[in-house]
Amino acid sequence: MNEYSFKNRVKGDNNLVRNIQKAAVLGSGVMGAGIAAHLANVGIPTLLLDIVPRELTEEELKKGLTLEDKAVRNRISQTNIQKLLKHKPAPLTSKSNLALLEAGNFEDDMKRLAEVDWIIEVVVENLEIKKQVFAQVDQYRKSGSIVSSNTSGISVEAMAEGRSEDFQKHFLGTHFFNPPRYLKLLEIIPTKHTDSEVLSFMKTFSEDVLGKGVVEAKDTPNFIANRIGTYGLLVTVQEMLKGEYSVGEVDSVTGPLIGRPSSATFRTLDVVGLDTFAHVAKNVYDQVEGEEKAVFTIPEFMIKMLQKGWYGSKSGQGFFLKQGKEILELNPVTLEYEARKKLKAASVELSKQQKGLANKLKALLYSGDRAGELLWNITVPTLLYSAELLGTIADDIVAIDKAMKWGFGWQQGPFEIWDSIGLEKSVTKIKAEGKTVPAWIEKMIADGVTSFYKEENGDLYFYNNGEYKLLQENPKVINLKQLKKKNGVIKKNSGASLIDLGDGVALLEFNSPNNAIGMDIIQMINYSVDEVEKNFKGLVIGNQGKNFCVGANLAMMLMEVQDDNIFEIDLVIRQFQQAMMKIKYSTKPVVAAPFGMTLGGGSEVCLPAAHIQASMETYMGLVEVGVGLIPGGGGNKELYIKHLDSLPNGVTFDLQNVANKVFESIAMAKVSTSGEEARENNFLNKADGISVNSDHQLYDAKQAVLALSETGYKPPVRKKIPVVGETGYAALLLGAQNLKLSGYISEHDMVIAEKLAYVIAGGNLPFGTEVDEEYLLELEKQAFISLIQHPKTQARMQHMLVKGKPLRN
Repeated sequence: MNEYSFKNRVKGDNNLVRNIQKAAVLGSGVMGAGIAAHLANVGIPTLLLDIVPRELTEEELKKGLTLEDKAVRNRISQTNIQKLLKHKPAPLTSKSNLALLEAGNFEDDMKRLAEVDWIIEVVVENLEIKKQVFAQVDQYRKSGSIVSSNTSGISVEAMAEGRSEDFQKHFLGTHFFNPPRYLKLLEIIPTKHTDSEVLSFMKTFSEDVLGKGVVEAKDTPNFIANRIGTYGLLVTVQEMLKGEYSVGEVDSVTGPLIGRPSSATFRTLDVVGLDTFAHVAKNVYDQVEGEEKAVFTIPEFMIKMLQKGWYGSKSGQGFFLKQGKEILELNPVTLEYEARKKLKAASVELSKQQKGLANKLKALLYSGDRAGELLWNITVPTLLYSAELLGTIADDIVAIDKAMKWGFGWQQGPFEIWDSIGLEKSVTKIKAEGKTVPAWIEKMIADGVTSFYKEENGDLYFYNNGEYKLLQENPKVINLKQLKKKNGVIKKNSGASLIDLGDGVALLEFNSPNNAIGMDIIQMINYSVDEVEKNFKGLVIGNQGKNFCVGANLAMMLMEVQDDNIFEIDLVIRQFQQAMMKIKYSTKPVVAAPFGMTLGGGSEVCLPAAHIQASMETYMGLVEVGVGLIPGGGGNKELYIKHLDSLPNGVTFDLQNVANKVFESIAMAKVSTSGEEARENNFLNKADGISVNSDHQLYDAKQAVLALSETGYKPPVRKKIPVVGETGYAALLLGAQNLKLSGYISEHDMVIAEKLAYVIAGGNLPFGTEVDEEYLLELEKQAFISLIQHPKTQARMQHMLVKGKPLRN
């Protein structure tokens, strides 16, 4: 059984226990199939239904099938299930999850809704069609099953009209964002009939089991994130036209520079699809009046784009067009494509020199230059609009801020942005421009309140109806930044901090640039293990940066080798290996909590841990060959041992096959596309855990430490390791030589392969010889030092540092 199944029992209020063991998704388009895939990712068998085809395909005719055959009747949903294997980014965390999806159709299988605990409607955005579907659902569903709509803007109240009392009690909106696996936001929209226990259960279930960031929204057009996000995008388009900025200029300053995703404004629209965006905008346009209606009016040039079918990525062109290696931008006046431009201004350069988003935003928005004017003129209307809608789309500012961060990838939500640029200063400027500030903000400032959020004793408070309220998070959410403010740190240096997580558990946090491993982190690993062995129940190694760890400090190593400090490199490698052995043989359990990029040295830190609590989105691999090296911190040995340990006890196995798999994984720099795939690649074992909700990962890792401690944890027993020796080395080299002869790998790739094969094989020993770990570590160190002195390896390292991508030399 999938490891997530046990989590599907969640207690709601009043000890009401629901058990979502099976689900059904109605509608198998991109969104429906994506939701079904995410349910499968968390171990929930799901029935995916769609309409019955009215015509046979040529292939079906050739097979002699008729419209009555099941394969034909289920063709649409079955085809869309199979397409999940080809979609990018991958909707499934493992191809094996496909087995949890079952195809069906609306005519034959609606009666099977009685089998499921949750029914999710994802059909076309048309109220009458949805009501027809729900009439059938009401007929076949079992009493107590939850029913929800994934609508992006149609009234949830209206959908439930005329349905049975039990249906209405168990009905609500669940608006997933696309793609469902990757985007954290889930807007839950209750109706006036929704049972409070159902709402409570769905919030808890969605956070704990689906891994979502849940925001309760009111039943208004486009709910929270799409309402504000669409408004902001249209204001940006209008400002672009008014100020005669180009598409490329706007995108160059509305991305990471202001805490937004790298897709910025128009690249985002290309990815979403202009047709989809226009539909979402029309949802609001049809239901509002006055100035708001004017903002939600699609500009004429975008209507022409729609008529031409220039939807964006899915149609091959939109606001941008790729020609060869060049990316061109659309001129909205001529509708012709031109060379892409960037907005150059003094404020842009000044902001890049600032530390922290707040300082960057101030440098930009108050500058008054061309970039500053654009950003002020698109930011302020969005802040005012968010403030005007408070109470209409959501009950508090926290829900709005979280919706924009989780749904649109903003680093800060609207009210957090307002705090960053200074509430009083910005309001003074806004009023000087003749704009109206909502009365509640005027009163707030008059009362001497100058920020939407404040911190006291490490706790965060938010402004709500005239007073500050404590921001209460799910107890499973551990915020390291807040924790350090509240409790301080046990010890820290330039690369890492040791923090008290409470309950006798410590946490080692990497905080060097990119969390790259250098001597500072190695020293803190040694200190942390010693401290934990004396005073704690166990240690978590984790952080809340962009990635867990991208590997060793490449720049430091290159500098040392170019200065001919081979002794220094030898020392660093030896100390790194010893620190990894210290993690492995600590008398107290060490739990690693990898997420995001966990590459090279990052993987080497995790492999010797007593337990790994990975995030669902963990991209793990030993990738050193990309810079002309092999793992040097024990990664080769530990991955080999992980493969050996995964084999059943008492069963004769092919040792050469194990060596081949490890060699292939490292030589090809394989990186998992999920935590689940990391397990399939033997970086995780069956006992290791995967946290679906990234915000709960450190809590889960802490619980793993406590569980190991309470059951009398003992470090692994040191044992000898069988190797394939000389004959195995020859076998490993044969495959590499064939690749070289075929032109797939370079001469230097072959040099690296020879070194790696020698380490994996255990050197010049008879097949089956058992060796100790120190012997393999010495081979690894010698190979690493030999390779790092090679000019072509140094060229690869230099290229990676400068260009950020591998050099094939």
